[in-house]
Amino acid sequence: MSSIRDESVAVIGAGIAGLVTAHVLLRDGFTAVQVLTRDSEPGGTWTADRTYPGLHLNNVHGEYRVSPLDMPPIAAEDGRLSGEDIHNYVHAFATRYLKGKIQYETEVCDIRRHPSGSGWRVEVRDVKTGTREERTYARVVLCTGGCSTAHIPAGLGSEAAASAGFAGIVFHSADFGARMGDLLEAVPVEAKDPEMAPIVVVGGGKSAQDICAYLANEGRKVTIVCPDFDAFTAGPKPLPAFIRKSRLLALFSPHIHLRTSLERFLHTTWLGKKIVDFMWHGLVDSSFKAASIPADSPLRNTVSPYWHIRVNDEGIPQSNGFHALAVAGKIDLASPARLAAYGKDGRSVILDDGRSLPASAVVLCTGYTSSWSAMFNEDTMEQLGLAPRLVEPSELESYRWDYTTLADAPPLHPDAARWASTLYRGMVPAEFIDNRDFAVNGAVVSPNYGYTTEIAAHWISSYFLGDDMRLPLGPEDALYETARHAAWLRQRYPQIPTALNGSHTSDLAFWSWPQHADDLLEDMGLPVMRSGGNALTWPFKIVDLSEIKNLKEERDARRAQSSAHI
Repeated sequence: MSSIRDESVAVIGAGIAGLVTAHVLLRDGFTAVQVLTRDSEPGGTWTADRTYPGLHLNNVHGEYRVSPLDMPPIAAEDGRLSGEDIHNYVHAFATRYLKGKIQYETEVCDIRRHPSGSGWRVEVRDVKTGTREERTYARVVLCTGGCSTAHIPAGLGSEAAASAGFAGIVFHSADFGARMGDLLEAVPVEAKDPEMAPIVVVGGGKSAQDICAYLANEGRKVTIVCPDFDAFTAGPKPLPAFIRKSRLLALFSPHIHLRTSLERFLHTTWLGKKIVDFMWHGLVDSSFKAASIPADSPLRNTVSPYWHIRVNDEGIPQSNGFHALAVAGKIDLASPARLAAYGKDGRSVILDDGRSLPASAVVLCTGYTSSWSAMFNEDTMEQLGLAPRLVEPSELESYRWDYTTLADAPPLHPDAARWASTLYRGMVPAEFIDNRDFAVNGAVVSPNYGYTTEIAAHWISSYFLGDDMRLPLGPEDALYETARHAAWLRQRYPQIPTALNGSHTSDLAFWSWPQHADDLLEDMGLPVMRSGGNALTWPFKIVDLSEIKNLKEERDARRAQSSAHI
């Protein structure tokens, strides 16, 4: 007699989310797990052609890994992880745990429900030969992330540049690793040609900043154009582990429910709000001071780290880093501004305020769009809740959280007011929650990505196995919960239209990633707040992956206990 564990599972994507999901499924006894990726190697965002010199993560050592495999020691004194570090780590993980389980250069072209109503039809294409094949899988886990399909604003792509007669190279930052050599060859160093126009980098996020720093350090003239910059944290020395790797920062960020008396004090009282405001303002001011940013510098035009997820941890500011180079005048700042068009002279770009800037090339760091639309037709996207859902006007006022720390919020983004997701926990289609045959991992924004993604992998495996879990009672209940959670995200992060790139922002567990992890653990009936501590010391206890390395055994024990009571 066949069991669920003998049925086929397709894990789509070979980034860290796909790899750890496949590993957990295999350890749980699923015998027919296949990882499918269009790439020629594992890594997802961190494949060799997507990394480049100077690319560093926001995370410090040990915070972008999973419990089965330690991160090797790195050379950087400040503990910063480079793109190469992650590339090597992912390769090591795939080699050790998933040998023979990954099908490379296999592009998933179409996923749809099998006509029988059970399982999935998946059409794949061999990247080398172009041959197409249709396969059937009992279950699918989507782990393609949201940083693989470039978003290029209308009128700014290479075709628009060519139509305008622009003479320079134009490409998206997703291709920087592959096009970097072409760019450096086309634009000589400033010392050799002082009259050469600068390379214009569009965007104020981390990719834009890293690329600007790399080009400036290579001797090229650079201008960055953006409406605002990412917020950042920095200090004269690395933050101690009891701050950087604990729940302390999460304590100062409200969650949809407040689990402890300390959280309730901080987020529901007048005095608590004063303390929270003081902490966040102090974090911003001390970071500007550590980076030596002048009071009148456009670099201070950042998003709020409290209300946004565009936050980078710079650690100790480096003399060859973005902020130091910009303060020194080695990177020109055109902010606040947006790129509007290419100049008719073929050697300039036009900003939305009417200014014209000389440009020898343009790198578009304009973000990403959902990776899902290339794999699903519109009907399947709608059915699964992968497409944004129109928000009913009544929903905007139906759910409110009277937290004092959510007062004085910035304006609600028009798209955040209009669209919402219907993925329960950011992982399962609410309307089909009883099917237990489809899930998403890696689409929840979390700064401790390894920790939360590994717990999510266990959640998905328990869900597929039919374990006794805390789940909505059915589709109607699940849709109610997703609507309520969408309302929470609108109130907590009003400027972020999460549903427009569901493959990257199906849920936002940024500062509150420990609370999100606890919710998933609680769903599985497992202990929460695993770092320990008493009512006053728990925020300072270091969160470590050793806390979750035995989740399989814990789940097995609970499953056996549940079976014994039947």
